Amino acid sequence: MAFQSKKLINDPNDVVTEFIEGLIETYPGLQYLDGFPEVKVVLRADVFGEKYDKVAVISGGGSGHEPAHAGFVGEGMLTAAICGDVFTSPNVDSIVAGIRAVTGPMGCLLIVKNYTGDRLNFGLAAEQAKSEGYKVEMVIVGDDCALPPPRGIAGRRGLAGTILVHKVAGAAAACGLPLADVAAEAKRASEMVGTMGVALSVCTLPGQVTSDRLGPGKMELGLGIHGEPGAAVADLQPVDVVVSHVLKEILSSETNYVPITRGSRVVLLINGLGATPLMELMIIAGKAVPGLQLEHGLAVDRVYTGSLMTSLDMAGFSISVMKADQAILDRLDAPTKAPNWPVGADGNRPPAKIPVPLPPPHSIQSDKTLSRPEKLSSLGHILEAAIEAAATEVVNLRDNLNEWDSKVGDGDCGSTMFRGAVTILEDMKKYYPLNDPAETVNEIGSSIRRVMGGTSGILYDIFCKAAYAKLKADSELVVTALHWADALEAAIAAVSKYGGARAGYRTLLDALIPALSALKERLSAGDNPVDAFVISAEAAVAGAESTKNMQAQAGRSTYIPGDVLASIPDPGAMAAAAWYRAAALAIKEKYNTA
Repeated sequence: MAFQSKKLINDPNDVVTEFIEGLIETYPGLQYLDGFPEVKVVLRADVFGEKYDKVAVISGGGSGHEPAHAGFVGEGMLTAAICGDVFTSPNVDSIVAGIRAVTGPMGCLLIVKNYTGDRLNFGLAAEQAKSEGYKVEMVIVGDDCALPPPRGIAGRRGLAGTILVHKVAGAAAACGLPLADVAAEAKRASEMVGTMGVALSVCTLPGQVTSDRLGPGKMELGLGIHGEPGAAVADLQPVDVVVSHVLKEILSSETNYVPITRGSRVVLLINGLGATPLMELMIIAGKAVPGLQLEHGLAVDRVYTGSLMTSLDMAGFSISVMKADQAILDRLDAPTKAPNWPVGADGNRPPAKIPVPLPPPHSIQSDKTLSRPEKLSSLGHILEAAIEAAATEVVNLRDNLNEWDSKVGDGDCGSTMFRGAVTILEDMKKYYPLNDPAETVNEIGSSIRRVMGGTSGILYDIFCKAAYAKLKADSELVVTALHWADALEAAIAAVSKYGGARAGYRTLLDALIPALSALKERLSAGDNPVDAFVISAEAAVAGAESTKNMQAQAGRSTYIPGDVLASIPDPGAMAAAAWYRAAALAIKEKYNTA
């Protein structure tokens, strides 16, 4: 029977901000940005962004996993932690604020657990920061070993093994290594670790009713850290049996998730999920060490035990096993002041909070930039015609997109795209600096971010941000057709990088990738740029139509039977092809009448 759980809280909506306030009072080496409730960032009190002479290591995600991630902020580990609401990815503005607060000339590394929301929000924040002049790298950790190789692009979830990656990266950064080397060490560490979780109860979100998904005498194997169902539900077994099963899953030669074989040296992390007594965690550790040694022939060099990445009040544990060599052991053994590694911090108490940093002066746009020019150049007129045609086409396509999406998704693709297109048409009349193509593309992204929700909104924002950065870097006075092609290529690469999709995954990229290929081919052959653009638009339409023959590997369509998908094109791809073709035809007409 479901029941209201007991929590020592005030307003359920304030639990994260009040947690941060208590954390700062407890550990004087930490501060937070004064941006509650939207900006929830914990950072080292001794780091000042523009003056910091080492690589900043930043992580974060949804709250509810305490002490992860804020409890691992400190010298030798994380420089800042970005806190989302409970089990919710932090927003882009919060992540960008954290980057600005702690990142100096050496740049920053973002360590992100492999969940779609985290990847997209941290990815867009990375692109925003890059456009402001910061050096940013991102490493995604997916250490889950519970599920078979997944269908589509979701991949392995990020679990408690991420903490070991934090420590390796933090120690490397503390040594003064450059960003590329810190990122390489973090990536290598992420590839060496595997994790699996076991739950005896379901967690309860603040202010909500406890689920009765797990009955008496049952345990759940291979669950995630957000309370999502695991790989299997089984009868509760003695801890010896459970530990043996978990170790076999992590070290399975069939899935080959971790490069660990007999004779390897390893590090063991026993992690409590929130409501597991230390006594039980120590029992698990006491069984896991000899299991690794005797059953699997491994040398256990380090053992860490404690509740480090929890799932609110869930009863259960996870085991992480990391392949170790002397280099990794040196990083794990390096000193840190992160309070929950668990090394306490000392020193004088600084102010508890500091202001949210503003963008650097060079990235703040002037009023003139954010207004429509009084007189448009010839290029400005062409750009206006292209944008107007593209947005109008999306407006007219709303009902068709919704109809397609009702059969292969959640039915709102047309409405979502419609909101973005209408806002673009309105904003173009007031704000777009149409004589400056790069800044215009950036403003289109801003319009989209403001009104388009869901995955499509953030993907198009990433698309615009990456295109803007490429145009800004490559063209000073005149934007040529080759510049536009390079910008399209950069935008496609960014969407693929952060969204995970590639050609053939039944997404908008199946329209844009053929368009890019055709555009570059025709430009290389010396075709007139306008003709090349029109030809590439036909390739986009053909690519979108071809999605009828593709098995979805991204988004909600992944769960739709193949025979249903065979009759319906991907709505996102059709939308992309439509606006691309409309823009190309508008440009052609503009040139023909000039």
